[in-house]
Amino acid sequence: MRNSIEFEVYGDYALFTDPLTKMGGEKLSYQIPTYQSLKGMLESVYWKPTLIMIVDEVRVMNAIRMESKGIRPIDYSGGNTLANYTYIRQPRYQVRAHFEFNMNRRDMAYDRNEHKHHNMLKRAVKAGGRRDIFLGTRECQGYVEPCVFGEGKGAYDDVEELHFGHMVHGINYPDETGRDQMEVRLWNPVMRNGIIQFIRPEECTQVRKISDMKPKSFNQANVESVEDLYAQIGEEGKG
Repeated sequence: MRNSIEFEVYGDYALFTDPLTKMGGEKLSYQIPTYQSLKGMLESVYWKPTLIMIVDEVRVMNAIRMESKGIRPIDYSGGNTLANYTYIRQPRYQVRAHFEFNMNRRDMAYDRNEHKHHNMLKRAVKAGGRRDIFLGTRECQGYVEPCVFGEGKGAYDDVEELHFGHMVHGINYPDETGRDQMEVRLWNPVMRNGIIQFIRPEECTQVRKISDMKPKSFNQANVESVEDLYAQIGEEGKG
């Protein structure tokens, strides 16, 4: 696929929080990463408001194992609180994704250089990302490296079909939708032979408004163009 990237992301723990479990102060991870969490990891590798990162599919490499821990979250009202968080242990995923230009961002038209963005993205994956990678939450540090999607043995390669029920797909932000509101998307993922193929955000039929929201303003004064960024690294930035 055009402007595609393939990478592996892994860590000691992951916490892709099921929002239904947060109301009582506990946190329980979904068994698989959400589209939004994988998109966030990719945006930590390389982010520009010019681009929309589209996650195409994820391959679950390690067996899904859950581990609960007693956590003392910060209680800003005072006191001493103990909560139970349930993490995924030793997560490892192969991800295939690509980027498209955000056509709602007319203010970023000056930054639409497909070739250079793609080279910068590939370089950033090789470097392990331009910002810290988190597997769902800040306490779960992640690591990124290039891979060939489909290579190696996955824990669920021989499992024909596995359903995960109703879960969050991701968040719609106004700069990507053109609507002045934040929305949440829901879907029902199915893993086939270890791979979950994501539907695109606009294909989600279950969308709920969260709040009104205006897009942040970007321009040449507060966003460095890919032309300037590419010039800083020189020809070695070519992938």
